Amino acid sequence: MKKNEYHVVGVMSGTSLDGIDLVEANFYFDDSWRFEIVRAETISYNKKWQQKLAGLVSLSLEELRGIDKGYTVFLAEVIKDFIKKNNIKNIDAVCSHGHTALHQPDKKLTLQIGNLPKITEILNETVVCNFRAQDVELGGQGAPLVPIGDKLLFPEYDYCLNLGGFANISTEMNNERIAYDICPVNIVLNHYVRELGFGFDDGGQIASKGEVNTLLLTELNALDFYAEKPPKSLGLEWVKKTVFPLIDNFELETRDILKTVVEHIAIQISSQIASKNNATILITGGGAYNTYLINRIKSYSEQNIVIPENKVVEFKEALIFGFLGVLKLRNEVNCFQSVTGASKDHSSGEVFLP
Repeated sequence: MKKNEYHVVGVMSGTSLDGIDLVEANFYFDDSWRFEIVRAETISYNKKWQQKLAGLVSLSLEELRGIDKGYTVFLAEVIKDFIKKNNIKNIDAVCSHGHTALHQPDKKLTLQIGNLPKITEILNETVVCNFRAQDVELGGQGAPLVPIGDKLLFPEYDYCLNLGGFANISTEMNNERIAYDICPVNIVLNHYVRELGFGFDDGGQIASKGEVNTLLLTELNALDFYAEKPPKSLGLEWVKKTVFPLIDNFELETRDILKTVVEHIAIQISSQIASKNNATILITGGGAYNTYLINRIKSYSEQNIVIPENKVVEFKEALIFGFLGVLKLRNEVNCFQSVTGASKDHSSGEVFLP
């Protein structure tokens, strides 16, 4: 039986390896959906797991399956600690994205580690997880999955733009939702700023002191991906194969790399939000705190940019994976054909019962 109120824990680990985002959230349905973030926290990865996860793309499928077992146990313990510490009771489900280890939808391959049935055994809770696999099986990109939440939880915005490891955007076009990855963001910026001993470029201060290398900027803007039509998505494999070698060829100082990449991101994003006049754009994800990047986007666009409260900025994706789980429990569509290119709209994810 469908209910009108759900109490869930949403869990997300992003490609930028900042940590595991956990959200305790309530969802209410009365003609339309509303949400409440009760509490939220990011648990940083320890050195061991950060190194393991950073090296996933170079591993074989067999090696990944081995890591999957260890990561599922690790993730379950992190979630269990969050539930226990905050004395969270009466949970309808833990809804977990896991961590993307492999994403090659053109080869019908996608693997999110941390989604093994063992997670339910450890948590003794209903778990909804593994949201991408079914979409890829149906010929889709398996990404992005957040647009259903954009449409139903944030309907007042013309565009929802997330600046995480990658920039992705969603909007209504011809009465259907479309969404796609635009370009890499923190997955590249954080990679280079680590050479200076920092986890990220706070506010874009280092980038702001650099110089734009116009030749590198031109070559980045000319990458084939940008000429492709949606649906389309990006993965770490593409960045390692295409973007890092291109940047490294120029042998630039780190701050010049950062400034050039920020300019590249601002140009790519502004080109995607130009089609609607006086549009309102919701910006979330860690990149929303990169003041220099936000100002560069503004310099290329006259649209109305909105950065919401911190909990929404930081935890919108974990919140929406909680919502994807709710829709799965209701056996309702949580994945749009118009977004991923799958053969049909569908209700994606696996449900493990305790």
